[in-house]
Amino acid sequence: GIQGVVESYQSCLPKIQLYGPTNVAPIISKVARVAAHEERTKEASQYFILLILTDGVVTDMADTREAIVRASYLPMSIIIVGVGNADFTDMQIL
Repeated sequence: GIQGVVESYQSCLPKIQLYGPTNVAPIISKVARVAAHEERTKEASQYFILLILTDGVVTDMADTREAIVRASYLPMSIIIVGVGNADFTDMQIL
């Protein structure tokens, strides 16, 4: 549930260091492969939520858009959160 997502976020946040470049497509593609494998099983009992925290502008925007489109039919949601003072205006199209 959402409480598990919040707890995971709170436990991970102090352990991470954000740095660039901000290439998001590879992680979306990796989670999409896992979700696609799950979808191919008869049970398909898992749903994936990918939370991406970034302190910089996405540098692989075209690849990220393609990855999101490819993943859009899979049992997964993608949440991208910009933190800090960067200009995240371009991310609105994602």
